[in-house]
Amino acid sequence: MKKAILDRQTSILLTLGFLIVASLYSLCSGSAGISPKEIIPTFLKGSGTPEFSILFDIRIPRILLGFAVGGSLSLAGVILQGMFRNPLVEPYTLGISGGAALGVALCIVLGLHRTFPDFAMPVFGFIGAFAVALPISLINIRKGMVKTEGLLLTGVMISYISSSIVTLILAISQTEDLQGIIFWIMGSLEEPSLALIFIILFLSVICLVLSYLLSVDLNALVLGEEEAIHLGVNVERAKKMLFLIASVLTGVSVSIAGIIGFVGLVVPHFVRMFAGYDHRVLLVTSFLTGAGFLIFCDTLARTIISPVELPVGVITGILGGSLFVYALSRRFMAG
Repeated sequence: MKKAILDRQTSILLTLGFLIVASLYSLCSGSAGISPKEIIPTFLKGSGTPEFSILFDIRIPRILLGFAVGGSLSLAGVILQGMFRNPLVEPYTLGISGGAALGVALCIVLGLHRTFPDFAMPVFGFIGAFAVALPISLINIRKGMVKTEGLLLTGVMISYISSSIVTLILAISQTEDLQGIIFWIMGSLEEPSLALIFIILFLSVICLVLSYLLSVDLNALVLGEEEAIHLGVNVERAKKMLFLIASVLTGVSVSIAGIIGFVGLVVPHFVRMFAGYDHRVLLVTSFLTGAGFLIFCDTLARTIISPVELPVGVITGILGGSLFVYALSRRFMAG
């Protein structure tokens, strides 16, 4: 493994500082400007003021959701890239996002999002995500062994199939349904249900803890399965657990926030540039960086051409793509 530029404590503090700055920037930015000096007095005054409603009803829920979704996608990206030993693998590669998109598209076309506006789309997205994850795992887990190459290829093919079906639905949908599906696909952190936000927040932290417990196994898997076996790692158990964690993180994130690209691909690359390849550090720092990155991008999405709100996936695509090119150029120059 390459040596980290920064030590463990410095890397975590740096990414934590980035998350705090991004969160404060999000709290203070918007059509109703609230300066940092006004935040604490607003909290102390309690409810009843417009500023308090803006912070607690609009901005803080988006920050919490951005923390959970950004951290989850980045964490899933780190896990899958280490598990497959492929730096181009991202959470959406396994087709889980395609299944979620198909579930949401069916929900919108059937009109269930109007009957159950708070829960219908996330529930159908979650069902679609795991309707894809389950057959992928069943096809490639045989006799207790996980075939990683099969997982990747099957996921890519199912992703194409799901995307084709979604495109077919878009082609035959009415204008109103078409707009809803497209806007969801581009991603948004506008979620009215606090219950769903706290559910994904809880799951993201639990998955972070579980993945950290498997960080040593993940370090060994990066060296190759045979080498990991020689080091005493239960490779098949580790792969099953890691695939399950990545599937849960991706499925829940996509079902609630839509398809937000580049976070799970770019953030791990960028973090490795200063935190190194040790997953005991990389998992935590990628989670914090991904959370801060998505919160920052969401703030830009809702303020850059205010009062019009852009889909956050547009911002993550532009910034994420730029960062990815930068990371690749740094790697090529270093090599």
